[in-house]
Amino acid sequence: MTNFVEELRWRGMLHDIMPNTEEKLNEGMTSGYIGFDPTADSLHVGHLTQIMTLIHFQNAGHKPFALVGGATGMVGDPSGKSDERNLQTPEMVEHNLAGMKRQLSKFLNFEDSGNGAVMVNNADWFKNMNFLDFIRDVGKHITVNYMMAKDSVKKRLEGDTGMSFTEFCYQLVQGFDFYYLWKNHNCIVQMGGSDQWGNIVTGTELIRRKDSGTAYAITTQLIKKADGTKFGKTESGAIWLDAEKTSPYKFYQFWLNASDDDVKKWIRIFTLKTKSEIEALETEHDAAPHLRILQKALAEDITVKTHSAEALETAIKTSEFLFGNGSLEFLKRLSDNQVLEIFEGIPQFKISKSELVEGIDAATLLAEKTTVFPSKGETKKLIQGGGVSVNKEKVADANQVFKSETLINDKFIVVQKGKKNYFLLIAE
Repeated sequence: MTNFVEELRWRGMLHDIMPNTEEKLNEGMTSGYIGFDPTADSLHVGHLTQIMTLIHFQNAGHKPFALVGGATGMVGDPSGKSDERNLQTPEMVEHNLAGMKRQLSKFLNFEDSGNGAVMVNNADWFKNMNFLDFIRDVGKHITVNYMMAKDSVKKRLEGDTGMSFTEFCYQLVQGFDFYYLWKNHNCIVQMGGSDQWGNIVTGTELIRRKDSGTAYAITTQLIKKADGTKFGKTESGAIWLDAEKTSPYKFYQFWLNASDDDVKKWIRIFTLKTKSEIEALETEHDAAPHLRILQKALAEDITVKTHSAEALETAIKTSEFLFGNGSLEFLKRLSDNQVLEIFEGIPQFKISKSELVEGIDAATLLAEKTTVFPSKGETKKLIQGGGVSVNKEKVADANQVFKSETLINDKFIVVQKGKKNYFLLIAE
């Protein structure tokens, strides 16, 4: 057994903790849980703090339960929200649950024995409970005054949109989750982000009032970026853990582009590196910040954990290809979809494959068949200055002819203007 709370504390993850929780956890193996709402068929980097919390919980010798909210996902948690969520159909929820289960299995050890992780779905205990049973067995134990005092409720009631009865009841539903897991699986602690404190404490109160039991609560810090922008979001949207939604290359780049202020916090939260390992990396990083040692260590660690070592290798080679002297051979080993992912957001042009059979000179290809350059004159000028490359090779003459043999994977031509301005030509 190791001290789970101390692990969260030195990593800068701990936010709130109920009195006597740390002492209780240090007595021996304990079961605890975190809930995940199935609002999509993939988790995103915003969920990683809670995933890492469960990993630390298991590594400390405790038994983690991952609750997927098949029931609560159909209601929606008002905590931290200004508007009510759209309700999901049972079919949507089931689809999302399947995706989340696959992803959580990459991070947690789900062995049947010892402190192997357990996945539970609250739809299993709510599906046979009718409304009258709920208000009799749960609702009578928690007063309206108690529920209205919660920040998540007060903020919504003070706002313009108000709060539906459905959302108002959410804390009772989540509270019953805690009660059920405490009663049937001996889960004595619930964990979550700091915005979940009110919901978690409602669960401990229900356990106390209904069965005179004792349960505990721990919340972690909500992750914020140093520049004030939202963590886990980019211009193109959320950073997902599903490779089909966010390619491993983009996932890797998200962490690689972390600021120095952010990366010193994130490497503690999102890796399992020890304190001494992190401090050694920080010393190296501070001596040569331009090498981005901390960013690379973080990006490599979390990409392997989320995807695979092979995905990391592809991400690094993609970075080398786009920003360094990477080999063209690398692109030839990728599928068409992988190539398109790499060049997503980069200007793309369709060209005729049949015309390439006859051959197209560089000036015509880049200024008439496409608009990489606005005119043949500018194309010639830049080529003469050595500023144009096709498939990583300098174009020496504006009259140089390109044929179908030029195509990568019989489909693509990569054009560079200078070192970092890319264009993708797609032959059809």
